[in-house]
Amino acid sequence: MTGDILNNIGGFSIEKLGELFLYHHNAPILFSSGLFFFLFIGFLIIYMSLRKHLLARIIYVTLFSIYFYYKSSGFFFFLLLFVATSDFFIAQRIVRTAPKWGRKAWVILSLCIDLGLLGYFKYFNFLREIVATIGHELGYQLGNTSLQSITYQPLDIFLPVGISFFTFQTISYVIDVYRGRIEPLHRWIDYVFYVSFFPQLVAGPIVRARDFLPQIYKVPAVTRAQFGEGLFLVLCGLFKKTVISDYISLNFVDRIFDAPLLYTGVENLMGVYGYALQIYCDFSGYSDMAIGIALLLGFRFNINFDSPYQSATITEFWRRWHISLSSWLKDYLYISLGGNRKGKIRTYINLLITMLLGGLWHGASISFILWGALHGVALAIHKFVMGHFSSFKPLGSDMKPWRRVLGILITFHLVCFGWILFRADSMQTVGEVLTQIFTNFHPEVFMQFVMGYKGVFILMVIGYVMHFMPKSAENGLQAVVTRSPLLVQAVMLAVAIFVVVQFKSAGVQPFIYFQF
Repeated sequence: MTGDILNNIGGFSIEKLGELFLYHHNAPILFSSGLFFFLFIGFLIIYMSLRKHLLARIIYVTLFSIYFYYKSSGFFFFLLLFVATSDFFIAQRIVRTAPKWGRKAWVILSLCIDLGLLGYFKYFNFLREIVATIGHELGYQLGNTSLQSITYQPLDIFLPVGISFFTFQTISYVIDVYRGRIEPLHRWIDYVFYVSFFPQLVAGPIVRARDFLPQIYKVPAVTRAQFGEGLFLVLCGLFKKTVISDYISLNFVDRIFDAPLLYTGVENLMGVYGYALQIYCDFSGYSDMAIGIALLLGFRFNINFDSPYQSATITEFWRRWHISLSSWLKDYLYISLGGNRKGKIRTYINLLITMLLGGLWHGASISFILWGALHGVALAIHKFVMGHFSSFKPLGSDMKPWRRVLGILITFHLVCFGWILFRADSMQTVGEVLTQIFTNFHPEVFMQFVMGYKGVFILMVIGYVMHFMPKSAENGLQAVVTRSPLLVQAVMLAVAIFVVVQFKSAGVQPFIYFQF
């Protein structure tokens, strides 16, 4: 009787508490969730007590990271350990193998394992659908009833969260070892630490081994400036994700893309602008929190987003958007294909192939392939124009003001057109959105949109103003947070949490890039 009372006080049971710490497929752990906040506080206390004990600290962080991944993808953390273990030993074999063809063979084996797993979990159903469709069509062409009867039934394949990120990260390590840029690690636990480090594990940024590994062996030292910067990034990320991105998504953008024909062209266009802001705030918000949390632990990641919609050319956009992915594609795919070293035509082809595969990386569908093709063609055209007209700059930084403004408008709308392909569930939806914009615009409805969606409109204005404000203003806000006393910083965090709770939807919304 007494035990029952102790285990169930005020309707609260120990069993329910235990359930919080188990994996639930419909509730992966998120940086913006209360559970992560409390777990991180407890983690940080022990982490700081181990700051001068290297091996104990590495083991502790690795175990916490694996648990974090378990809360995201269940027992697929074994898959993460398998990939890390195979590439750890392959990298060691590379440096111990003398013949060049032997070292290449080890790299090929690594790629087969990593890309094979990625291909199975992410593209197997897509390929089966293509084969079934081709077989079905051939059946009609050849009059073969057995081929005509082929039907596509997708397999129930769970996509482990972040598999695209950690496979790309471990591929870069193996290739860098092969190219002689880094020496392979000697301790398995050190490599697992690198691959599984929880701030960037499930949605990036993709961290290079040569940038990250030297930081593992340093005693964590967080200066006041680093703490302030980390806190500022976490606050910005929370605001972007839970206030702007989630709110405009649930209350407007999703409605537009679910039924474009129910809305006028001007509402569809605002929905496209809304999604452009949503995906930026969602993904850059995650990156901000990841970089900020890493800073609080004494690790510095490179910037992953640099106000991409301020870009005046498509080349500049890809140097500002998802920088860790675009630089990865350049270094390990574009350059491996020959880059710009094999003539102009081959350069354009390499750009197109790189972006096609970049589109396919995001998802197994025709719309993602077309999205990649759009950006590949745009990059090739811009490179061609730069080669024939010296006034066109790759980054647009040297443009005259009026040309830069024009370039920003053109680049932004080209990117927005791509976002329609990226967001739409089908090509039919893409067609419906474009049809409404170009044939059923009705600009007089704009004020009705503003009045009917006041909260959405205000947050969109705030989001775009924040995005286009000068870097000096952002640095000034960061300085205010950094210089504030600890008590004031705690109040800032409390206010941010309060605002997040006020905007919180019925359920915590997963980050968009969790699906990639």
